[in-house]
Amino acid sequence: MHHNLAGLWIAVLAVLTAAVHCKTNSKDVEALNVMYKSLNSPSQLSGWKSSGGDPCGDSWEGIKCSGSSVTDIDLSGLGLRGTMGYQLNSLTSVTSFDLSNNNLNGEIPYQLPPNTRFLDLSKNQFTGNVPYSISQMTDLDHLNLAHNQLKNQLGDMFKKLTKLKQLDLSFNQLSESLPQSFKSLSSLKKLHLQNNQFSGTINVIANLPIEDLNVENNKFTGWIPEELKDIDSLQTGGNSWSTGPAPPPPPGTPPIKHAEKHHSGKSLVTGLAIAGVILAVLAITIIAIAFFKRRSDSFLPSSHFLDEERRSRRSSFAPLASRELSRRSGADAGKDLKELSPVLDSATIDIKVLQNEKTTPTGARASVSDSESANRMIATRSNSVRATSFSLADLQVATANFASGRLLGEGSIGRVYRAKYSDGKVLAVKEIDPSLFHGGPPEEFSQIVANISKLHHPNIAELVGYISEDGHSMLIYEYFRNGSLHEFLHLSDDFSKPLTWNTRVRIALGTARAVEYLHEICSPSLVHRNIKSSNILLDSDLNPRLSDYGLASFYQRTSQNLGAGYNAPECKKPSAYTLKSDVYCFGVVMLELLTGRMPLDSSKPQSEQCLVGWASPQLHDIDALEKMVDPALRGLYPLKSVSRFADIIALCVQSEPEFRPPMSEVVQALMQLVQRSNMNMREDLGASRRTDDYDV
Repeated sequence: MHHNLAGLWIAVLAVLTAAVHCKTNSKDVEALNVMYKSLNSPSQLSGWKSSGGDPCGDSWEGIKCSGSSVTDIDLSGLGLRGTMGYQLNSLTSVTSFDLSNNNLNGEIPYQLPPNTRFLDLSKNQFTGNVPYSISQMTDLDHLNLAHNQLKNQLGDMFKKLTKLKQLDLSFNQLSESLPQSFKSLSSLKKLHLQNNQFSGTINVIANLPIEDLNVENNKFTGWIPEELKDIDSLQTGGNSWSTGPAPPPPPGTPPIKHAEKHHSGKSLVTGLAIAGVILAVLAITIIAIAFFKRRSDSFLPSSHFLDEERRSRRSSFAPLASRELSRRSGADAGKDLKELSPVLDSATIDIKVLQNEKTTPTGARASVSDSESANRMIATRSNSVRATSFSLADLQVATANFASGRLLGEGSIGRVYRAKYSDGKVLAVKEIDPSLFHGGPPEEFSQIVANISKLHHPNIAELVGYISEDGHSMLIYEYFRNGSLHEFLHLSDDFSKPLTWNTRVRIALGTARAVEYLHEICSPSLVHRNIKSSNILLDSDLNPRLSDYGLASFYQRTSQNLGAGYNAPECKKPSAYTLKSDVYCFGVVMLELLTGRMPLDSSKPQSEQCLVGWASPQLHDIDALEKMVDPALRGLYPLKSVSRFADIIALCVQSEPEFRPPMSEVVQALMQLVQRSNMNMREDLGASRRTDDYDV
């Protein structure tokens, strides 16, 4: 009896111990690892690690958890330096995120914990824009970005932030007028905008239930709205307000919703009189109903007029047509408007698109089936990571013994086949040419597999497994049915809708992130050596996945290093290839996205055959640029966005490597392009496809 009881207690303690020391969600761990490295691995973050670890079980400094998920990050006032990392969007359970009062610099990352309610990044040295990704953080209650060096116009990003109660953007360098979406901040109690360079009027906030407003020391003009003058805590000095009585509102202006709290005594008396009349009418109505009880239905006041009034007050406004349509007219514009209806349904960026998350909306792709996920390569997150070893015999069956009908492509280091297994799993298999191995493949190939299997990023095609058997050396990847960017741009058929402009920008940004990861996050840095549109695969959501990374040693041994048209001027021999050569190749890919042309096309006139040589002199000529844009876009693009895109290309394809920017700057430039253009990125899936009929 006693032995059984003791055994029971031991079992209970074991369960409790396991619960207390449960492993933290792997995505949370990886995001915090990246963040730790980006903060320069500070000693004050006790318990933190640059690889692996258990933040919840081991009580990392400033981290709170619920179960195995990180929910709170409080690193305020720790003297931290560096940047915040690029993978914060993986922290999907975090609701409180406080990095205030540190020495963090650079731009605020576009990717932030998406479900945050409390976000405080104040008192740092952040530069650049307020990230547009905030537009999708619909649970935000408290946002504080004060005392930084943020600048430019505040994006129109507040339409969905109806829960936001406190907003502090004070002591920055923000400029121009307040965004119209401020009108949607229906819960806002505190708004601090002091010590910026805002201009224009503050009429957009007149209807908000603000109790604490500070707009001091800006460049505001016009009149302070009457509705704001009775706020308990109001500070408006240091602006250029107009004097004298304010002009009457324009005809048809709706009544102010919150005016009742600012009415004068006369208005109050009027209101009481109206209330008395209403009460009298109600009393008479009740008496009449009681007296004519049997005929009450016919005497009850109809709700028809009330409904009509409600309908008139909340009449919806159709969104303005995209600037992409302003270039069209007549029947063509009507037809384009119909095709672009997904764009016009929403005026916000889909943050999951820009963050390139692997999470998928309901009804969309599932990136890996259950059976496929069982064959993922990661056994641990340590340096001994190994990919799954596949059977050559099974692969021969899955590829019909490497039949020509299963051949997906052939490059300078080997062929790629499609393998379909009996359980429905489909994979892509890259066979490395045996002649590329010096003295035999096993040892070198094993090291390459180990290195590649450690690389994880939402915009790279991850390694699933490998085969090293009977003289065969093969790498096995996820298979993407949409094929490559090269196929989409240059081999599309009549059943494909062309890639829209927003899709092209998204592909450029995602690919740039992947290259940035290889160049600046991986240690040591990885040169890709084969960046081209045929190595940029597109998943079913048209997110880019860079392939062929980690194979630079093979490409260095081939005489044909790159596809024609991608070679940077310095690459006369493979040993001259550097990180900046990768940047050049990426610039060529961006040119393909802009023009729809191939890097080298012998069917064009002599002066236009080399894409870089033809396009480069025209990238800053706005008239020439319009003529260069891919005709498949049919004029549906914002010219400012195209011009900024061309500016980035021009930097990347400069002939001198030292003048080309690092990939982190390319990523930032593309993100700024998206933010400044207020791009709607949701239309991609509806307007760019390979499977739907193309309506001509």
